[in-house]
Amino acid sequence: MSAPTPPPSGPSVTEREARQVAEAAREQDWRKPSFAKELFLGRFRLDLIHPHPLPADEDARRGEEFLAKLRDFCETKIDSARIEREAKIPDEVINGLKELGALGMKIDTKYGGLGLTQVYYNKALALVGSANPSIGALLSAHQSIGVPQPLKQFGTQEQKDEFLPRCARTDISAFLLTEPDVGSDPARLATMAVPDGDSYVLDGVKLWTTNGVVADLLVVMARVPKSDGHKGGITAFVVEAAADGITVEHRNAFMGLRGLENGVTRFHQVRVPAAHRIGPEGAGLKIALTTLNTGRLSLPAMCVGAGKWCLKIAREWSGAREQWGKPVALHEAVGAKISFIAATTFALEAVLDLSSQMADEDRNDIRIEAALAKLYGSEMGCLMADELVQIRGGRGFETAESLAARGERAVPAEQVLRDLRINRIFEGSTEIMHLLIAREAVDAHLKVAGDLIDPDKSLSDKAKAGAKAGGFYARWLPKLVTGAGQLPRSYAEFHPSGHADLSPHLRYVERTARKLARSTFYAMSRWQGKMETKQGFLGRVVDIGAELFAMSAACVRAELLRTTEDHGREAYQLADTFCRQSHIRVDELFDRLWTNTDDIDRKVVKGVLSGTYTWLESGVVDPSGEGPWIADATPGPSTRENVHRPIR
Repeated sequence: MSAPTPPPSGPSVTEREARQVAEAAREQDWRKPSFAKELFLGRFRLDLIHPHPLPADEDARRGEEFLAKLRDFCETKIDSARIEREAKIPDEVINGLKELGALGMKIDTKYGGLGLTQVYYNKALALVGSANPSIGALLSAHQSIGVPQPLKQFGTQEQKDEFLPRCARTDISAFLLTEPDVGSDPARLATMAVPDGDSYVLDGVKLWTTNGVVADLLVVMARVPKSDGHKGGITAFVVEAAADGITVEHRNAFMGLRGLENGVTRFHQVRVPAAHRIGPEGAGLKIALTTLNTGRLSLPAMCVGAGKWCLKIAREWSGAREQWGKPVALHEAVGAKISFIAATTFALEAVLDLSSQMADEDRNDIRIEAALAKLYGSEMGCLMADELVQIRGGRGFETAESLAARGERAVPAEQVLRDLRINRIFEGSTEIMHLLIAREAVDAHLKVAGDLIDPDKSLSDKAKAGAKAGGFYARWLPKLVTGAGQLPRSYAEFHPSGHADLSPHLRYVERTARKLARSTFYAMSRWQGKMETKQGFLGRVVDIGAELFAMSAACVRAELLRTTEDHGREAYQLADTFCRQSHIRVDELFDRLWTNTDDIDRKVVKGVLSGTYTWLESGVVDPSGEGPWIADATPGPSTRENVHRPIR
């Protein structure tokens, strides 16, 4: 029996309605402390991250054993040049990863997985991503956002028993949310799941389905229409990729990650058992966002791996290459780039390990920390790769294949730059991450004063909100005037004998967190309900918070290494260097909070869209091909060949 045919397109929604959908999907409460949340409120809670938390001995032992096996596999079985040349990960490599247990790194041992901690899962991604980023992306998409993570957090016991053993050893999974006309605005989701007896019938088209070309299992987000007995709303389902009516219509190709198995997937009258629905109807977006709280950490993990590789190549090359009588590393212009790569790699690893360990301990709410790690890691990773290309000069722009053909070391610097670029878009673009983090950062303000700036609230509601806000700010604002950052002996434990002095940096973080909170409060008072439209301002606020978090993590990691390992003095030097560099960036961002071109930029944009400056476009030809800006995604049967190829 066939189900009713769904409407041909997704709903048309206003900006306000779209915001309401996003707001309903976010976690509303803070049941655990959050270092980053406190930081944005002007409270530097060093006690939440110091002393640096550590994994349990048994977790570390199992993690190190797996990393040793994975390193051997990466060194002996992965030919990155072949993947780049053929634009495909060889089946034998994927099958080898399956045998190694790499598909089940985050899956509990009782389901056949390895049960690694978040810390060691991320170390594994950094390692395998350095061998080839496409492999890192495959494993990450499978475990960080694919079937295992949503089921771990929201699945029924029956679902875990049925699907997790498959995901641990044999089956690759994918996550399907984006559509041709739906990106960061899920309120317009068009894929429908129409209830029909004890099943749902899916119709729609999904775009950029990472792993979708080779996947065995899919997490699909679809809209359930509201009806008798059905709450409706965006809902998550586990779907068998080989089910009747599913067609992978195209394998996408990109500027980087050439081995990525990413495609366009069409659903036509695909029947999915109700037992395969994850969570209740309408909970799909909440499930997706909660999954991403830790899932986003996979991207900075691979950025850390890339930073380590960039540092290795920069060191080896700039020591061997001589210009004007000395190695290029000793020329200040090049040396500054090497210092940036070294210090930033140290800080990114500090941010990643701290966030990951906090995720493992589950004592803190890390939704902001993970988002900051993703944002900061993806931005700084691209900068480090770009600086490496510059250090390598013409050889940085030349492909590894070309270098090898003319007898030089095949260093894929340009490939790493291309491969890393997507991280600023994957799992929340930089622009969306700015808004997401900003929303969480001002959550305390909206809880006490949100009704004051809501145009739909009555005068009585505003009066109540005013009284509530008055009490909150009477207690909060005085605390932003003075703090430990103004006391010259604060954080003295970060100035051990014979090491760089990190205590001034922590005092700077404490003072600057209060300054950032004051600036945010002033902006909310000034713009009120228009605050959400000030995306330039909000982005800078978030970037300042990211720098302060990174400085804090770098100092705490340096102290950990001083007390537990052999490289304490060097770690202190790297942390000191990073904090000095970060300090300069923060000061520039503060200047740009109030001195910027945001207003005039908006005027120019309106002129561009209205055609005022089309004369400026004359004198060139457009090599773009023909076709619509957005492909037609009307539901219906597929007319294309199915390029789905499960790996066995």
